[in-house]
Amino acid sequence: MKLLVSPRDVEEAKAVIRGKADIVDVKNPKEGSLGANFPWVIKAIKDLVLAEGGNGLELSAAIGDFDFKPGTASLAALAAVSVGADYVKVGLFKITTSEQAIELLAGVVRAVKEYDPRKKVVAAFYSDYKRINSISPFTITEIGNAVNIDVSMVDTGIKDCRSTLEFLGEDELRTFVAESKSLGLDTALAGALTFEDLPAIKAINPDILGVRGMVCGGDRNSSVRAELVSKLRRLVAE
Repeated sequence: MKLLVSPRDVEEAKAVIRGKADIVDVKNPKEGSLGANFPWVIKAIKDLVLAEGGNGLELSAAIGDFDFKPGTASLAALAAVSVGADYVKVGLFKITTSEQAIELLAGVVRAVKEYDPRKKVVAAFYSDYKRINSISPFTITEIGNAVNIDVSMVDTGIKDCRSTLEFLGEDELRTFVAESKSLGLDTALAGALTFEDLPAIKAINPDILGVRGMVCGGDRNSSVRAELVSKLRRLVAE
């Protein structure tokens, strides 16, 4: 299981790298669950990853919690890969139908893959989809068959300390992972998870574990701490 940690600036990215995460995931928590950061911040962190990260360290960039704006999402995705992102994460926040999701993701995939076919697109669903009136994660089979995404993810849309595991049970998340894998997709699990959740996370067995608050001491608005990233890296590997 790869460890993805989400810094908001260069200083936090240094802590992520010192803690030996696998993926540095640039986001802006002020703008939401998958809030987009500035292109110059993504580029500065990419330069840091290249200088200090060593072989194998990857960069991800969130581009926003989207409503149905395929053109805007595609342009944001192109900007993210052009400044160095290896993964582009797009949140299907106010997407309510499979048709909308497919059209939006098709635009993002085209923008990303025409720039560099090695870059990856992450489609982020929300475990609390019912309370935000968003598309269900369990439409993944229909969407994944229609558009060439690389990773399917579940996160929380509203950041109020309620975790993904409060909204979706272990069996439901295992189903999401299994259906995604049957499509050839990697899977990612995030959303206010804690150290105490690690046994359940390991049982669900996503390819990627995504965190921020867990390595900020429990408060995603605080700062990423290298020692907590190291602790989590060790526990994930056990």
